[in-house]
Amino acid sequence: MGEAAQAAGRAPTAPRRRWLRGTALLAGAALLTGLLQAVGATASHAVPELAATAATGSRAAAVTIDDLSPRIPTSGSTITVRGSVVNNGKSKITDARMAAHVAPGGAVHTRSALESEESRTGFDVALDGKDINGHQVDMPDLAPGQSAPFTMKIPVSALYFGDSGGVYVVGIALDGQNADVAADHVVGIKRIFLPWYGNSGGAKATKLTNLWPLTDRPHIDPRGDSDSQQSPIFTDDDLVKELKPAGRLGQMVKLGSTLPVTWVVDPDLLATVEAMTKPYRVAGSGGDVTNPTQGTGSAVAKQWLNSLKSAVAGHQVVALPFGDPDIASLAHHAKGTTSDLDLVKTGTALGKTTVDLILGVQSVTNVAWPVDGAIDSSVVSVARSSGAKQIITRNDSLREHASLDYTPTSARSIGSGTTAVNTDAALSTAFDGDMGTQQSSTLAVQDYLAQSLLITLEAPDTQRSIVVAPQRTPSIAQAKAMATAIDAADGSQWADSSDYGSAVKATADPRANHKVPSSSSYPKSLRKQELPTDAFRQLHQVQVNLNDFVVILTIKDRVTVPFRNAMLRATSTGWRGEASGEKAYRDSVGTYLTDLIGSVHILQKSDLTLSGRSGTIPVTVKNELGQQINGLVLRLSSNSNIRLKIKDPQQPITIDGGHTRTLKFQTTASANGPAQITAHLYTQSGALYGDTVDFKVQLTNVTDLVMLIIAAGLLLLVLAGVRIYRQRKRHAAAEGGANGGTGGGADGDDGGDTDGTSPEHPGDPAADTGQDSTEPSPAGEKVDG
Repeated sequence: MGEAAQAAGRAPTAPRRRWLRGTALLAGAALLTGLLQAVGATASHAVPELAATAATGSRAAAVTIDDLSPRIPTSGSTITVRGSVVNNGKSKITDARMAAHVAPGGAVHTRSALESEESRTGFDVALDGKDINGHQVDMPDLAPGQSAPFTMKIPVSALYFGDSGGVYVVGIALDGQNADVAADHVVGIKRIFLPWYGNSGGAKATKLTNLWPLTDRPHIDPRGDSDSQQSPIFTDDDLVKELKPAGRLGQMVKLGSTLPVTWVVDPDLLATVEAMTKPYRVAGSGGDVTNPTQGTGSAVAKQWLNSLKSAVAGHQVVALPFGDPDIASLAHHAKGTTSDLDLVKTGTALGKTTVDLILGVQSVTNVAWPVDGAIDSSVVSVARSSGAKQIITRNDSLREHASLDYTPTSARSIGSGTTAVNTDAALSTAFDGDMGTQQSSTLAVQDYLAQSLLITLEAPDTQRSIVVAPQRTPSIAQAKAMATAIDAADGSQWADSSDYGSAVKATADPRANHKVPSSSSYPKSLRKQELPTDAFRQLHQVQVNLNDFVVILTIKDRVTVPFRNAMLRATSTGWRGEASGEKAYRDSVGTYLTDLIGSVHILQKSDLTLSGRSGTIPVTVKNELGQQINGLVLRLSSNSNIRLKIKDPQQPITIDGGHTRTLKFQTTASANGPAQITAHLYTQSGALYGDTVDFKVQLTNVTDLVMLIIAAGLLLLVLAGVRIYRQRKRHAAAEGGANGGTGGGADGDDGGDTDGTSPEHPGDPAADTGQDSTEPSPAGEKVDG
């Protein structure tokens, strides 16, 4: 029967009930006898009219349930329901009253039946039952668009709950009349689930493990001047609002402190907040890191960390890999880039160290948590390769066998020493929707309680251990609803709280599914959110360049540690749904490394003139880093080795941080004209480092004219010498003749000058020029021989 049966199937109050009964009897008599008299005709036409309006009749008004107590009814208690109704129809609702309907079929005993109830919307008397006599609440007439509040008190005894446990579906309905249906009928209904334990005392309580996540997207900018060991630069100061007592993370800590939960923490969040406890900087407008402002959240960060330390005391903490890397994206888009897997391994060890030191706990580690617990063979392979021993999956991905008529224990082996912790999808997603209204929160809590009860009643003689993993970053409203449900379940007769470590060690059900699903079964909706292949290619190249760069550093950790953290943050699960933010962050990682590499560079040189047969060419290298560099080789090469030869063309160089260094290269010219010189920096392994610098050397010392001049000069000297010799000889002969003698000494040698030029020593480094060294050489620089 549908809504058409409402008028005959209910028991209205007051004289109207008696009138309806009389009308129904007359209509029945008329139909049975086939007499189409006036009264009978009216009755026979009333039924088709109700049927025609059944699709909209119970949706004319919206019923909202704001509060329900107690959430778990017990024998002898009274249920109080508070809410409101609004007339969404086009006609006035009269003779209105609130009433409760209990399904005539009794309690729901299976999770599949409960799911069917969740999908129903309209009223059906065969499924929803008659209203409970004597507990209606009169309501005012409601004009279109008008609303009114209500409060109902319903004794549990009036609901006729049975002895056996189960979930009762109770419809809170607005009954009345409107222009659509003249007869009394349901104009609006909202169903609630009431878990009823009844006489199920022999059932073995289910062990429930609720994970309580503390994660967020990355906030520390990779360009935070890591080499100089200054305070980090934040991309924004948004965490301040989140960490305040009324913020999302503030509420997560406050709520979780009173709950029997296992904390699941991204260590990067802890490291970020700890950095905020000291003076820190925030990038300026448009992400400008050159002019950062001062951060404002130090006091809030200290308070939050202290509150968290108190909250986790005595509770188990699971440390995710640092930065919460997106292993599903790695599995599907980072094939062939083994450096990414090595990075996650490093992040796992770093995560435990970070969590343990900051919170003062011994955290559980080697845990992989793919988004929504969705896995396939490649995701499991990457998780194993990155060192994970446990993978938090979900049973809408790792599905149980269809023949299994109960919910098995979450933990089970999936081979190679890996345990899948297969969380319950219905419980894990119970609070995924918009919990911004009191009704959505109330109904979600009741759904959680109902599901947890049915898990126990599915196999009451077998105790099972079930893990619940909500979304990573629940809103404040979602967190509050979760907290209410966890607290209520913990106080129930059918559930006991347990921690993650115990859940992992629980005995696996032999009938549980342990076969990893294929890649084709992975949800397409999740694939669309994954980090792209280009992201991992780009990050892999950054890692290659970083490896080449750090070999020249004397304090490598100043760069490797911040860049390792930045690379992990660049692959964070927190970037899901923020494609533009992820790309901007990833690009900034590469840009910053390029800037650091460029901080060690050859200063530009203008063209030179070499005016002698030999000379030295000075080349200056500047180190703008905050530490000494070594392991670089400065090399000069010429495009004309015949014209200009460079002796010892490569020389090692070491430069203190913030200083420059000039090396001199000896050259020899053998012909005139220009020579193109290129200055390169190389690592000791032979890899080209940074950009090259090109300049020209003009050779002017060896020309034909110069040689002619030199030859002419030598000839003149020889001729002059001959002439002097002859003159002296004639003069001596004349004197001998005059004296009549033959003697006289030989022509003496005055002892000519020797070449006193000392050889030059190329490659001697000039004195350290310090931080204020000149930049490029001036135009027309002349290098004398």
